[in-house]
Amino acid sequence: MPNTAAQPVLLIQTRADDVAVADELRSTAALGEFAPGQLRSLRLDREVAERPGHAGAPCLDWQQIMNAHAAIILGGSPFNSSDPAESKTPVQRRVESELRFLLDLVVAQDYPFLGACYGVGALGVHQGAVVDTQYGEPAGVVRVRVTESGAGDPLLAGVDAEFDAFVGHKEAVSRLPETATLLVGGEACPVQMFRVGAHVYATQFHPELDQEGLLFRLRLYAHHGYYDLTEQQALFTAIEAAEVTQPQRILANFVRRYAQNTGRHTGPGRSRNSGATSAVGHEYDHFDRVPPSV
Repeated sequence: MPNTAAQPVLLIQTRADDVAVADELRSTAALGEFAPGQLRSLRLDREVAERPGHAGAPCLDWQQIMNAHAAIILGGSPFNSSDPAESKTPVQRRVESELRFLLDLVVAQDYPFLGACYGVGALGVHQGAVVDTQYGEPAGVVRVRVTESGAGDPLLAGVDAEFDAFVGHKEAVSRLPETATLLVGGEACPVQMFRVGAHVYATQFHPELDQEGLLFRLRLYAHHGYYDLTEQQALFTAIEAAEVTQPQRILANFVRRYAQNTGRHTGPGRSRNSGATSAVGHEYDHFDRVPPSV
């Protein structure tokens, strides 16, 4: 008989700042409408820093981790996939290596995956997209449009044909590969959301960020080049005045569609209740990790 127990969703995080990690977890849990215990965290940057590397092999058992979770979400990151190789830290290079191993499995098995912002670069590069700085966008609110293909996609059910979204990125996809379907586009950045296969998604905008989370992150990363510091007050005022309500519906649709997964995406010969708990480190209850006031 198939396993009918609800499985958690895994949020992969790559930020070094504990307060940023906690707030990302808070906003993802809230906007995704997760039940208590339904969202778990893997701090991939810590995992690769603490585990010995093996040339040509991942340091984590990704198949086991996938088997133990209904779906995977990849959060935002300070890393850029298109950075010159010589500028990348050893941690960034190992994070990217692990994600390549993961995405090999995810794409081959059409496993439920949603990459937010950083996910566009990770999945895009994996699929052969051109990812560069041509269509970077400063932090703020932009208007995006659902394509004809996107209008029929389950993750965009109930989402307006045009909507405002939070962005802030230095790189973007400038040319999609043939394996990808464009679901949402924008004026300043043509590729805002795409799908590979039937269940593998990436968004350039942030469906996992609310107004509180964006303002918190912009204060935390004030000197990281995401916006002009001389325009900080005007930017924050514009964000506070914006009503961004549609992107989180995409995240909630993803959770509703896949959080009750009962085995459709099981890898060959693997049981989805194989128990990957030991392979996933640094987990904590997302309802207990509230970031300090800023």
